[in-house]
This record gives sequence, C-alpha cells and structure tokens, in this order.
Amino acid sequence: MKSKYSVKNSITSFISNIISIIFVFLSQSIFIKTLGIEYSGLNGLFSNILAIINLFELGIGSAIAFHLYKYTKDSNEDKIISILNYCKKLYFVIVILILCFGLLTLPFISFFIKEVTIEINIYIIYLLFIINTISTYFLIHKRILLYSFQRNYIINIIHIFYIIIVNIIQILVIIFTKNYYLYLIIKILCIILENIAISIKANKDYQFIQNKNNKKITIKEKKDIKTRVRALAIHKTSAAITYGTDNILISSFFGLTELGLYNNYHYIINAVTTLFQGLISSTGASVGVMLNEKESDNYFVFRRIKYLNHFLAIFTSVSLLVLVEPFITLWLGKKYLMDSFVLIILVINYYQLFMRTSFNTFKDAAGIWVEDRVVAIIQSIVNLVVSIIMLHFVGLSGIFIGTIVSSFTVWFYSYPKYIYKGLFKISYGDYYKEFIWELFVFIVIMIITIVIVNIITFDSIIISFIIRIIIVATIPNILFILLNDKKYFIYYVNLVKKILK
Repeated sequence: MKSKYSVKNSITSFISNIISIIFVFLSQSIFIKTLGIEYSGLNGLFSNILAIINLFELGIGSAIAFHLYKYTKDSNEDKIISILNYCKKLYFVIVILILCFGLLTLPFISFFIKEVTIEINIYIIYLLFIINTISTYFLIHKRILLYSFQRNYIINIIHIFYIIIVNIIQILVIIFTKNYYLYLIIKILCIILENIAISIKANKDYQFIQNKNNKKITIKEKKDIKTRVRALAIHKTSAAITYGTDNILISSFFGLTELGLYNNYHYIINAVTTLFQGLISSTGASVGVMLNEKESDNYFVFRRIKYLNHFLAIFTSVSLLVLVEPFITLWLGKKYLMDSFVLIILVINYYQLFMRTSFNTFKDAAGIWVEDRVVAIIQSIVNLVVSIIMLHFVGLSGIFIGTIVSSFTVWFYSYPKYIYKGLFKISYGDYYKEFIWELFVFIVIMIITIVIVNIITFDSIIISFIIRIIIVATIPNILFILLNDKKYFIYYVNLVKKILK
C-alpha cells in the first residue's frame, strides 16, 4: 500500500476538517442567534430529505472508482477514458432523476413539519436545497479520477479554500442581510466553483483524459458495474432509511424546535466524526490498490488500521460524553441542552458507527456489496421499526436506540462472514474474541474516565471544562496504550517520527 499517498491524504483531510469544524461552530452560532433555532431545524430536515432523494446516485461513484483502481495502477489511459465517459453519462441521468423526483415531492414537504412559525417560503427553500444537491454532481467524474489515483489530497486542498470562502461570505450575508435565500444561493455557487477548480487540476495533471476516445467499455465491464451498482443501491437505500430518517422522525413527532436542539448535538458529533474518521477512510484508495496487487499482508494492514480506528473511537467517544454538555453551555447557553440520557445513547451509537470505519474501508475497497445486500435491507427494516416503537417509550432517545439495535446485523453476521472469513480467511472465533475485547476496553476506559471527572469538580464552568479536557486528553489514551498490543503503538510512533522528519 502506498503509504506516501495515504499520509498526504490523511493529513490534508485532517487539516480540511479542522478548518471546517471551526467555521461550522462559528457559522452555526451566528446562524442560530441571528435567524433562530427553527431555521436550524429546517436546515437539518431538508438536508435529511435530500439525502434520501440522493439515493438516485446508487453508489455509482464507488463502483466506478473500484473499476478504475486496476487501470490507474497500470496507467491504462484508454480504459480510464472509456470508464470516465461512461461515468459522465450515468451521472447525467442521475441529475435528471434527482431533479424530477425533487420537484414531485415539493408539494408534500409540509407533511414532514409538525408546525412552522417562521415567516419564510419553505417551498423555495426546498427548491434551493434540490439545486444544491444537483450542483455537487457537476464534473464529479474528475473527483473520482483523482480519488482512484490516490490523490485525495488535491481535492482536500481545494476544499479548504472552498470552506474558507463559502463560510466567510455566508456569515457576512447572515449578519448584514439576514437573508436565508441568499445564504443558500452562495453555497450553490461556491460548490460549482470548487468543482471547476478540481476539474482544471485534473485536466492539468492527467492531460490524456482530454483526448477523444470513442471506445466504449466492454459488455462484461458494463455488466459488472451494473451488478455492483444494483447492490450498492440496496446498501444506500438501507443506509438512508437507517441513518437518514432521524431528522424526519424528530420533526414529525417532536417539531422543529426539538430538531434544532438535536442539530446542535449533531453538529458537534458530526464535526468530530468528520475530523477523525477521515484519518481512516482516506486510506480507501490505497487499500483498493493494495487489494489488487497482493494478499499476503492484507490482514496485518487491516489490524494496524483497526488499532488506530479503535483508539480514535474510544478517545472521541469519551471526549463527547464528558465535554458536549459544558461545551454547548459555553457555546450557546444552558437552554440549548437536552436530556443527558439522549447524549449517552448518541455517544454509544457514535462509538459503534465509528468502529465500523476500518471494516467499511476494506469492504468498499474490495467491492463487497453484492454479497451482503440482504443484510442491509434487514438492518434498515429493524432500525425503522425499533425506532418508531422506542420513541413512544423513551422519547427522542428511542430513535437512536433503533440504529444501535439494527447494527447488530453487521457486527454479528456481515463483518465476520464477509470481511474476516471471506476477505482475510480468519476464523469467526478470532473475530468475536477481538470484538469482545475491544468492547470491554471501551467500557472500562469510559467508566474510569467518568468516575475521575465526577470526582474532580469545580463551580466555574470554564475551569471545569478545561479540567475535563485535560482528563480526556490523558486518562483514556494512557489506559488504551496499557490495555492493547504495543507493536501497533510503536508502529504509529515511528510513523509520526517519519512524518515529522
């Protein structure tokens, strides 16, 4: 695996995410205080609805990238151009489908909102969200090309400029005009400009893609892509039902105000996820190339990546549990806090989702989508049924309990069968031993950290918050190193030294 590209991709992804997080909290703070909590709820609701409509993408990007790995490795220019041309045609159809379906759902969006007390045309807002979604697909084949060549860092660097520009302009628009329509239009224009910049860079670095090539991909390749796309469509639909219906359920059963409160927690959790998960997922292209080259050390590389995944999952989960409530109090005020039980369930759900990153990275790189498509369907059904039942018993937390329960399908069936046994030829017994040990380590570290935090308390919220930061920055990390295999820790210490040199 080309660690040079992986490191570049991870570092630029990390920097991009840090800048994004800073602007998210600054922008969200100004947004809520200027426009109000219901606008924030509306943002979350329409983003959720469009995420479901976005299912028309069907996972084509992943399927195309999977097919490009073997050709970028050998620099087969004709094949690359043929696949990219096919990719452009597919995405044109996707854009048309999203636009048509979005317009068809336009008259019915009021059914997803319990009540609207803000003076705004929700239909125009929804239309702008549709245009925003479509704009992300403009010249997307150039992104896929760079990704397949393991050059995510180029995309990340351009995205850094996008983040800075779009957020500064949006903040100024909110402060000086309080115009939500203009706020959304700015984002659309900046996304288009970002895609143009990525396209120019791709054309410059890979000039051969501008050559005219009328060669079509083979019937076998087209059939294979369609097979994988159909499987990915099932996965994406199931994922949309599993993770994309949360805001719709909250808005329908609890209203926009409650959704707005939850979105503050979501912004924090999503920021942490984006920041640290990118360190794992950015290795995806390198893993894809590795799986096409050799098999001998695949499991060792996976264990190495999973060690980092486990460390980050524990560190960030404990940090969220300990720091979210005081952070929101300092950031927005105590009136924006939710019940503590909601936070506990959100953190447990966050942990199990974060731990799936290393598995999903290898699963996607290996193209394992057809085999477990039925599992994805079962997961989505279980999630929706359990969520609706549980929200009547425990309120908002019940929605996320449904997600946790539905995840048992991948933890106890899909991963051991298709990743450990199927990809690495490792026994089920070894998988479950690792799973139980990793869960045990998480529980032990979480309990010890919480006990220490509750012992050391201060009246000042600021001092208490600083002390909590110091605790979560030391205790969980020391315990993790002591409880796990030192060889992986030594590997990452040496890697950091190499990067610093």
